[in-house]
Amino acid sequence: MKHLLILVVAVVLSSCTKKAESTKEAITDKRTAVEMVTDYGVIVLELYNETPKHRDNFIKLANDGAFDSVLFHRVIENFMIQGGDPDSKNAQPGDTLGNGGLDYRVDAEFVPSLFHKKGALGAARDGNLARASSSMQFYIVQGKVHNDSLLTVAEGRINGWLGQHYFKNDSANSDLVAALEQAEKDDDWVLYTQINDSIKSMAEGYENFEPYSIPESQRQVYKTTGGTPHLDQNYTVFGEVVKGLEVVDSIAAVQTGVYDRPVADVRIQTVRVVGNNRD
Repeated sequence: MKHLLILVVAVVLSSCTKKAESTKEAITDKRTAVEMVTDYGVIVLELYNETPKHRDNFIKLANDGAFDSVLFHRVIENFMIQGGDPDSKNAQPGDTLGNGGLDYRVDAEFVPSLFHKKGALGAARDGNLARASSSMQFYIVQGKVHNDSLLTVAEGRINGWLGQHYFKNDSANSDLVAALEQAEKDDDWVLYTQINDSIKSMAEGYENFEPYSIPESQRQVYKTTGGTPHLDQNYTVFGEVVKGLEVVDSIAAVQTGVYDRPVADVRIQTVRVVGNNRD
């Protein structure tokens, strides 16, 4: 009886442990849901736990009301809709937008399993060497359906950008990169363009990095649901649309003018955290 009792207790303890681990995993798996109210309807997003720096930054900005009244200032049909520039809140027609933000960047968080499928939420960025993200500006992917040939082209673009990234971060090229950065600081855009073009040309033959191939599971999504694969592994993906893809499609279809800014403003009225969408 003593041995049987020990066995029964062991089974019960094992069962309790498994339930506790299962509950812990379920809690960990819950994603924060964010409701974005726009002039064209409501978009609900889930933020990925795999990208905690971007998740927490977006939550803080939403709680602070930072996104309220900003525009979708850059819209390209079959590609993406971009917003989050604080300068857009009171922008006048014809104002150039897309350079605004807060005085920090968010560290890049590239996760191989997170990719630019339709509805993906990504972080905009400038050309900084660390590929760190803008503090506020984001985009939502509309994209398009791709075939194998288009995916091959996309892989070429991904690896072209990766080549440039690793070329710039190679200590052997530090003087060239320093000259590029100085030209930017001096607003000498003629010189900047000349140096940048030289870097792109030299980086084409750079091979000191692991080339990227789009995983087969992701290729299938791109060939059915669609997306913008050429951005993968170069821009951080940190969430996805779970409700309101039709709103994204409607915004992407608006008439645009100079710098892809909608002719008629498309405003984000509010962005609010609404809890764990999987509760």
